[in-house]
Amino acid sequence: MDKAEDLVAEIEALGDKLARARAMVAKRIIGQETVVEQVMAAMLAGGHALLIGLPGLGKTRLVETLSTVMGISGGRIQFTPDLMPADILGSEVLEEAADGSRSFRFIPGPIFCQLLLADEINRASPRTQSALLQAMQERAVTVAGHEHAMEKPFHVLATQNPLEQEGTYPLPEAQLDRFLLQVDVEYPDRDAERDIILATTGSDEAEAQAVFSTDDLLAAQALLRRMPVGEGIVEMILDLVRACRPDDDSAPDTVRDAVAWGPGPRAAQALMLLTRARALMDGRLAPSAEDVRALARPVLIHRMALTYGARARGEQLGGIIDGVVESLSLGEAAA
Repeated sequence: MDKAEDLVAEIEALGDKLARARAMVAKRIIGQETVVEQVMAAMLAGGHALLIGLPGLGKTRLVETLSTVMGISGGRIQFTPDLMPADILGSEVLEEAADGSRSFRFIPGPIFCQLLLADEINRASPRTQSALLQAMQERAVTVAGHEHAMEKPFHVLATQNPLEQEGTYPLPEAQLDRFLLQVDVEYPDRDAERDIILATTGSDEAEAQAVFSTDDLLAAQALLRRMPVGEGIVEMILDLVRACRPDDDSAPDTVRDAVAWGPGPRAAQALMLLTRARALMDGRLAPSAEDVRALARPVLIHRMALTYGARARGEQLGGIIDGVVESLSLGEAAA
């Protein structure tokens, strides 16, 4: 069997395993198939996800379930206005030995886990929010001049309440860019809500079981980066990201008139990884244009900002992104 056949066999085997993992998650997370798909894609891509929705929609339950199913250790930080960076990262304490000598010892904070639930992240001050920056990008934290490595893999799944709620702070742009994608958690439809109340209020409730292990997840993340991506998909990703920058020559008038700043190169990197992950979960051997279209809004929306005038006119970033995607799709069809 040559290398290409080996790769195909590995991708197919991983696709089957991912299908079992999604079925296990679906036992506890009802009616949120798109949310589950996007969060699992972020984990397969080795990145972080920002979940936005009102309280009580199952965001915390999803993170706890994924921790079990993917076989990694989970941790949780409840963000509050009085939370300090040391409460997240840990701190050094002065200890005195039996012989009277003194030395500093680092006590790790709750960030030292493999899947961190940053619950209601936008209730803490920007200073505390930014304590996650180094860990999210470099998988390490620096305390008192000493760097401490995180265990691999390391993922942050942050939940955020809508900014219109009282007592919330917007996340810094630099931190938003560290999230591979933004996942919007909506209310379930009537049938799904009926299933939820029946499944969660009885005497027996479905329990999650591990499908992956830490080594399995790391191997899956490595395999994802070996998945081939066609040249047409690469060009579509570049066209999409660059068309969302108001100062780019390819930007349409809707972007130039309404967008203050657009996505950077991390957006293109995120799309490259996430389209592969979506293809893997669908059991396909390579990403398609449909993967790019499906992921455009969640990847780009938190990496862009409207101008004051556009906000005053009531324009929405989601609609602008959808318009850019549609124009690219029409161009693709014409070609």
